[in-house]
Amino acid sequence: MAAEEEPERTYTWEGDYERTWEAIREDEKGSLQATVDDIIQRVKRKRLLDKPTNVRLGMMRHLFVVVDMSHCMEDQDLKPNRLACTVKLLEHFIEEYFDQNPISQIGIITTSNMRAEKLTELGGNPKRHIQALEKCNDKSCVKEPSLQNALEVAANTLRHMPGHASREVLIILGSLTTCDPSNIHDTITAMKEHNIRCSVIGLAAEIRVCRKLCNTTNGTYGVILDESHFKDLLMEHTTPPPATANTEPSPIRMGFPQHLLHTEKDKVDKPSMCMCHLDSKGSEGFSSGGYFCPQCNSKYCELPIECKVCGLTLVSAPHLARSFHHLFPLGNFKEIQRNSIDNSDVIFCQACQIHLTDQSVYQCPKCSNLFCLDCELFIHESLHSCPGCASTRPQPSNGTG
Repeated sequence: MAAEEEPERTYTWEGDYERTWEAIREDEKGSLQATVDDIIQRVKRKRLLDKPTNVRLGMMRHLFVVVDMSHCMEDQDLKPNRLACTVKLLEHFIEEYFDQNPISQIGIITTSNMRAEKLTELGGNPKRHIQALEKCNDKSCVKEPSLQNALEVAANTLRHMPGHASREVLIILGSLTTCDPSNIHDTITAMKEHNIRCSVIGLAAEIRVCRKLCNTTNGTYGVILDESHFKDLLMEHTTPPPATANTEPSPIRMGFPQHLLHTEKDKVDKPSMCMCHLDSKGSEGFSSGGYFCPQCNSKYCELPIECKVCGLTLVSAPHLARSFHHLFPLGNFKEIQRNSIDNSDVIFCQACQIHLTDQSVYQCPKCSNLFCLDCELFIHESLHSCPGCASTRPQPSNGTG
């Protein structure tokens, strides 16, 4: 019996070439921007579909961002230089982070001259972090970074965070070297034992020690291609990471303080120091109002925060409500062809009410309403609630019968 013939192996260049340029079309004004925007939007939607489903995400996050300020950050492959581009993108990232994670906290660490120091402590006030970042543009980039020292500074704070909250470190590294005082592999092992998830965004090339750090702590590692890719890698960290087996699913006691100009015990409007600025110098932290802990009456100037006196987690009710989309994520919409719908000449987007002219439209599996691509992305990335389902939801009875 003759042996079966093996299928002929062909190389990529031996096959038919793809006419990728045929997908680009000019609009009525001769511009290609509409086609480029459509390609970018579809890439974003593919990224949404690739997200794992039925994965428990954390609502409370504690994240330290480590910014490399070594001499390599003065390189001009990113305009005007790496440091200025990083600061600009981080400002946008911080705003988006707190928009998607309103009851989470963030802190900033800088590393240069083989040392690491805290630029800001963990806190929930985005303005304070952005103001501190703006001052980095005036600082000089000196010598080499120290990855180990930066991890140690972050671990000294994160290891004391409660077990029900996630502990994360995001490192933005432009240098290809790190100057460490001892064995960094011991620090990597300690980060795993403390359940601290470390991720790295490289501005130059992949480094083996960073790859090991991310793999050991279940983090992510990416090297940027350009400024837009840098922004995409940053925005991926606005979504909470999957909860690990070491995360404690325990009930959390919370307080919901209101912003008052005085306490009930003291009716006189007197300036006082808040608990979150006790260690600061100067007049910062002195104010006549603030958030008073309902359990011990300690004063704080921002939420969310953990009371330093009684340990109660202080949040606001709207922040907690906005965090529910991580527990109950909105399902993916189904992509259907426009010509498969009856009366396809009069189809409008349920959200923006424009006439749907694209071949593909997106349908909510629950309310069956149709949406355009732009609205579908906005619903899943920012709104986290289907407008069609919200408008058809039955209203509560007012008892008039």
